[in-house]
Amino acid sequence: MKVVTLLSIIFMTVFLTACSAYNVDQRRQTAQSIATKGGFQPFKLKTKSFSFEGYFKKGKELSEPIIYIEGDGFAWIDKYTISRNPTPRDPVGLKLASIDSASSVFYLPRPCQYVELTTEKNCAQKYWTNARFSPEVIASFHQALEQIKRKFDARGFHLVGFSGGGAVATLLTAQRDDIRSLRTVAGNLDHVSLNRQRKVSPLTESLNPIDFATRVRKTPQVHFVGREDEIIPKWVAKNFVEATRGRSCASYYYVSNVTHAKGWEKLWGNLHKKVFSCKVEGLSD
Repeated sequence: MKVVTLLSIIFMTVFLTACSAYNVDQRRQTAQSIATKGGFQPFKLKTKSFSFEGYFKKGKELSEPIIYIEGDGFAWIDKYTISRNPTPRDPVGLKLASIDSASSVFYLPRPCQYVELTTEKNCAQKYWTNARFSPEVIASFHQALEQIKRKFDARGFHLVGFSGGGAVATLLTAQRDDIRSLRTVAGNLDHVSLNRQRKVSPLTESLNPIDFATRVRKTPQVHFVGREDEIIPKWVAKNFVEATRGRSCASYYYVSNVTHAKGWEKLWGNLHKKVFSCKVEGLSD
């Protein structure tokens, strides 16, 4: 009986490991398919702490490319279980990037997404949980942007971040002088207040975007919010815009029939073309 039990455990372990690897491979294939369909090519960057495996399409105008930053990905299996691999099952950020009609667009996943975790020495689970917006994570994005800047002779960037990628994009904007515009889609712009309201564990090792709101006050920006988003409620973007104390540059835009991750694809073809400047205040569709 003990032998049978032991064999069952071994079988289940091998089975679950194989399923996990298969799922990650499927997620990578999904991303590759989306990127290829959008005319993107893969690229790799190595920073001091993390590797990035992203995609780009290079047009004639490369001086100020658009950089899309992915969301948190498959960070949690359920409320109590951390995922072993944060590679997105539904890469919304990549989908939006593939729709963008600009000539030069780069897509950056978050640290530890899409890469081979067995060879990434710094990919501890904290980097897709409580340290997802840590100083070392933000530093890795700075290094990635600098590499893109040198390789493609770029002068500045337009940042677009989905969900947690919106937090990263905002923190980068607060710390750089070459960000020409900022857009967040369902952006997590105040995780401290949000987690407190939900009575869930705080992101103890993460920077909080709203603490840096005044530093982005002069950057043209719009924060898109899904009216049916139950993960990042509408007040998050509203409070962030108010915290910038510069509403002539910062705006929020409520979008109907959109949840946190569903519905953006259908509307982004028009939404991403909206012209915004430092004269727009809170808007609504």
